[in-house]
Amino acid sequence: MTGRRRIRSTFLPRHHRPVRALALVAGALAAGASLVTGCGVVPGTTGGSGDDPIKVMTWAPSDTEATNKPGMPAFAEAYARWINARGGLNGRKLTVLTCNDKNNGVGAAKCARRAVKEHVVAVVGSYSQYADSFFPPLEGAGIPYIGGYGVTNAEFTSPLSYPINGGQPTLLAGLGKELARDCGNVTLVRPDTIAGDELPVLLDSGLTTGGHRAAADVRAADDASEYSAQSTKALAGSGAAAGSGAAKEKEGCVVPALGDRTSTFMDSFRRARAEYPRVRTAMAMGSVDQTEIDASGGASGPYEGSYITGWYPVASDARWDGMKKVIKEEAFDDNRIDSADAGVQTTWIAYTVFRKAVESLGGGEVTADSVRGTLNDGLSVPTGGLTPTLRWPRDTWNATNHLASIGFPRMVNANVTLQVVRQGRLVAAHEGFTDVTQTLRHADID
Repeated sequence: MTGRRRIRSTFLPRHHRPVRALALVAGALAAGASLVTGCGVVPGTTGGSGDDPIKVMTWAPSDTEATNKPGMPAFAEAYARWINARGGLNGRKLTVLTCNDKNNGVGAAKCARRAVKEHVVAVVGSYSQYADSFFPPLEGAGIPYIGGYGVTNAEFTSPLSYPINGGQPTLLAGLGKELARDCGNVTLVRPDTIAGDELPVLLDSGLTTGGHRAAADVRAADDASEYSAQSTKALAGSGAAAGSGAAKEKEGCVVPALGDRTSTFMDSFRRARAEYPRVRTAMAMGSVDQTEIDASGGASGPYEGSYITGWYPVASDARWDGMKKVIKEEAFDDNRIDSADAGVQTTWIAYTVFRKAVESLGGGEVTADSVRGTLNDGLSVPTGGLTPTLRWPRDTWNATNHLASIGFPRMVNANVTLQVVRQGRLVAAHEGFTDVTQTLRHADID
């Protein structure tokens, strides 16, 4: 025994709810499921054998006061139109049901129960914070969850989950590893919650791997309307004048990890920083994206020069051309879909996985069981360099899975990219991916 405990949560949206480990539940949970108001559909019938359309679902929150990802289901619908215009999957049409989980457990459960009632063969490229609400119905019906956003810990533990990225754990560990080389004092600003208590562990795992001391920990309310006190404290602790030795010669770094409230923090931080030595900001994708950078002033805004860790190459990379072609041909005027949004990118890769799984079945039956079976049998899925080749072996607790010991048995991609805001645009800070498997494996999670 290592004395370690599993990391309980990943992203920290405004209305966070802790996620617990899930057990398989009875299929009776699916009985009597009701349709969800506001859910859309690309017309079609059920998945299965023969010439019937293949039916899947994509869900995400929209029109809420917390995190919203309307581009994910919108892109899924565009993808269905695009693939169907080219003959479908193995000659069969793809039907995409969409659902708004409304950023609450009730909505997430309704979406999942609808997926069961509609006999979808998979839930693909989706976002929801409420794994304790949506996984039980899916698990009871044997429906695979392919390419979730990585927003819950259960996505890395459920046997029916096929994650394509490493969620928040990899982003913070990778960020710490990068900052260890370039920063003097590092200060983390994070929610004063149980979930927030885990974030210093993840960031420090990367810092200490790089031979850097742990970050200073500044706690903040996750629903505040301003963060002037926290900004001042972070600046005082991270400024070069506060360092000593080698650290004194490097700029300090401030890492806001407040989810949707990161932009609120940056407003306060911009006003306060003029009175202190120069510091650099750094954050994980999900706290900021190109849309937020543009809205805050671009090159003249508070994010200029910030380091940002992500899972994938920057949006300008040619490896996204296939996704951009789908958007151009099927959703050019849909302002919900942004090719630079990590949610849209995740949905594209998730449908790449699903397409490969269906194609591997040839003319055979396409069901939740057969899709799950081909993925469990070790199907390798190349993604054109957007991720490493993805593969989910049936035995995720085998000796080669170094992340199972800290509670991530389903994590198969622990790679991150480092980006930087230059001239108001997110660009690659250096080429290639950084694998944080060993960083996470040796994290002091106690």
